[in-house]
Amino acid sequence: MIETTGLCRRFGAVRALEDVTLSAPRGSVLGLLGHNGAGKTTLVNILATLCRPSAGTARVAGFDVVGQARQVRRRIGVTGQFAAVDEQICGRDNLVLIARLLGAGRAEARRRADELLERFGLTAAAGRAVRGYSGGMRRRLDLAASLTGRPEVLFLDEPTTGLDPESRLTTWDVVRDLVRDGTTVVLTTQYLDEADRLADTVTVLADGRVIASGAPADLKAKAGGRTAAVRPADAGDVPLAEAALRRRGLRTHRDAAAVSVPVPAASGDLGLIVRALDEAPIGPYELALTEPTLDDVYLSLMGARR
Repeated sequence: MIETTGLCRRFGAVRALEDVTLSAPRGSVLGLLGHNGAGKTTLVNILATLCRPSAGTARVAGFDVVGQARQVRRRIGVTGQFAAVDEQICGRDNLVLIARLLGAGRAEARRRADELLERFGLTAAAGRAVRGYSGGMRRRLDLAASLTGRPEVLFLDEPTTGLDPESRLTTWDVVRDLVRDGTTVVLTTQYLDEADRLADTVTVLADGRVIASGAPADLKAKAGGRTAAVRPADAGDVPLAEAALRRRGLRTHRDAAAVSVPVPAASGDLGLIVRALDEAPIGPYELALTEPTLDDVYLSLMGARR
């Protein structure tokens, strides 16, 4: 549903995108990560036919974004970084207007508007002018507007920025429902936990280039293995715990309150840790196993570029 090859975009001497190649199948979420200015929004704008590439090709739902832009627009929905709703009319009329512009009859437009208002928790405010909405409510209405035409491909450019935790979770549930129904979602986000929870594939951009791409689990595996943290109830037992682990040949890192041990995913080191601690002269302790996160991946990739 999404396919780019050697995509480039230049603004004068500035290279916003350089040789970007990626793809996303139907019914999946492609997460785009990167620092401010990495090229995420420029890439979305090209795929949504809002600007043309300087070089390379891009296809959305099987159509070329330059030569078949009209066909692309009929099949996509877009939510940008800022809510694009009419503040002078009510929430329901915003959605009805968009549905009518997309060809729905009056009754169908109103049914679709009411369905989306309920889905995003805006039914109680449906008849109020949008100028009286909070920022989070406007954002949710904007998301609802992008779904009015039941798009095959949905572009979400930092969709949960400024939303409260409950609205953020609601948005995640909507994305999951859409994907189950076969919609392809391109998600740009600054929240790495969001990409981790939603994306099937994550592409990391830096200075307009793809520096990593893959399933979240694969990217996290490259960033490092699991870590076991031993935290004795008595901080005075920390040196004793470290000594016991070192006697077993384990690498450790100690701070004032805990000892950390790298644990390769396929190893039996966790059992070795427990046995070593059972034999140590220490009191009660807490043993926590943590996985690397996409934050670790991102920081590792950015650090490697410096």
